[in-house]
Formats: sequence, structure tokens, C-alpha cells
Amino acid sequence: MRVISGMRPTGRLHLGHYLGVLKNWQKLQNDYESLFFVADWHALSTGYQDGLDIKKLTIDLIREWISAGIDPQKSILFVQSAVKEHAELYLILNMITPLGWLERNPTYKEQLQQLQEKGGKDIRTAGFFTYPVLQTADIILYDAERVPIGEDQRPHLEIAREIVRRFHHLFKCEIFTEPQEILSETPRLPGLDGRKMSKSYNNAIYLDDTPQDVAQKLRSAKTDPNRIRRHDPGNPEVCLVYDYHKAFSDPKTVKEIEEGCKSAAIGCVECKRICASSIERILEPIRAKREKITKEYVLEVIRSGNEKAKEMARKKMESVNRAVFEIQEHSRSDR
Repeated sequence: MRVISGMRPTGRLHLGHYLGVLKNWQKLQNDYESLFFVADWHALSTGYQDGLDIKKLTIDLIREWISAGIDPQKSILFVQSAVKEHAELYLILNMITPLGWLERNPTYKEQLQQLQEKGGKDIRTAGFFTYPVLQTADIILYDAERVPIGEDQRPHLEIAREIVRRFHHLFKCEIFTEPQEILSETPRLPGLDGRKMSKSYNNAIYLDDTPQDVAQKLRSAKTDPNRIRRHDPGNPEVCLVYDYHKAFSDPKTVKEIEEGCKSAAIGCVECKRICASSIERILEPIRAKREKITKEYVLEVIRSGNEKAKEMARKKMESVNRAVFEIQEHSRSDR
């Protein structure tokens, strides 16, 4: 089976990206034919006002993917805007997608509100509104059977399936695969303040943070508010640092932290120090690998991936154009 997934080049990657996306991609590339792309057109749908250096961010993003274990020998890594067939299919799908389907998208108003709260952005644009249509084109252009997504993306994938069915009905053909989800097993990692981890909230631990950065950030992380003194017993389930332990510490350490917190055998300062060590065991090999990856190597990975993706997309668009426009050709020959 084939899977496809993308990520917008909007800045540094943090532990939430690693846990929620990259670890999943590592597993998928061993079991599926995998395509992972830099969604630079999608980045413009919400970041067109941000003055993003898309080229630099794209190179940095793919370097980070490779550093975190995404293997160009196992997966096709490419850039969305380099494959113009994405835009061509997006245009055709926009012509047939009912406005009501997009208006009913439950994540649209939620995302609109969240982004306006973060930076007061005006993202009431056609590009943002039709985001699910471009996402559909990204997926069905490559006949991807599976798409790794979080729970909040399920409505988008259902729209993709509906668009596929409508296309097949209108043009009397069966040329696309209806994509099915692979739901992420990992819950979202909270930020240092308890909200969603995000650079907009300034509450993230980044994959390129130094050990000193990680330790300093964890010192400010929220813990059990009822544990005021060192010898007060705590409730690890309401402690953000315990969430990090469950994500990055080994099972033995997690159990010791849980028991030590409840019995007050361990204090918050020591708990955070151990947590920082666990996170460093994840970040150190990523950091070491990143230092060895040159810009030239990344550009070659992108070039190779783009060529493979272009060939696959070209063949699919030939089928699409035959299905959509061959009636016009017949009409001309009948005159």
C-alpha cells in the first residue's frame, strides 16, 4: 500500500512534531510505499502575511526529517510546488466541489478563530477556505490508499472521499483511490504551559534545542499546583512533566517517577532533571546526525524526490484530463 503525508514549512520542529508525526512516519516507511512532501502552497494559506523564506524553510525541514530518521532510500521526499500537477488537479476539483461541503467543514471556523487569536491574521481567503480541496488533490494524485492523520483531520479526509465519488459520478470513470485514514496512536504533547505545543505560544521544546535549553525550559514547566512544599505528596496525572516522562522516559523510570511523586520521595526539581535527561536521549542523536547533513545533500534528495513525484503525478493527470476533456474532443470530431 501507498501512504502520503505532508508538513508545512513554517519554522522549527518541536517535540510535538516528533512524537505526533515523525515517529509515525518512521514506522510507515518500513511498511508502506511512502511519500512525504513539503506543503509549501499550504503554508501560504495561513502564512502569506508572514514573509516566510519558503526556500530556506523547505531545506531546513527536510534536513530535520532526515535527522529524525526519515530515510530518503525508503521514502520519496519532495516539494509540493515543484509538482505543478497538484495545482492543475486542485483547479479541476474546485470546479466540481460544492460550496456547502466546505462551509460545513467543522475545522474551518475553529482554525479561523485559533489563528486570529494567535496573531490577529486575516486568513479569510479563498486559499484557506478551499484548503481541503488542495489537500484532496495532494492525496488522490498519487493514489494513496492510506493517510496518517490526527482525529481533527478526519473531516478533511471524508471531504476527499466525497470529492472522489463526485468526480467519478460526473465523469463516468473510476480513476482515483478513495483514501482511508491511519489514525495517530499518539496524543498531542502539551506545551510547557499546558496549552497545545506551538511556537506561537512560545511554549515548545525544539528538536534543535541544546541540553541547556531543554533543562531551562523544563524548570518553568507546570506541575501539580497542590504540591507546594518538597515533602507534599503529588498527583502525577495533573503534572505536565509526567506527560513528558510517559512520552520520552523508559517504563521503569516512568513507574519510579509516579511512585516517587505520590509518596513525595522525589521532588519536582529532581523529576524535571530526570525528564531533561530522557529528552536529551532523543535529541542527541538527531542533533549529531543533523550536523553531518549538508545543504548539497538535502538539495539532491529534493531533486530526486521531485522527479519521482512528477512522473507519478504526470501519469495520473493524463488519466484525469482524458476523463474530463475527451467529451470535448468527441464533440469536435462530430461536427
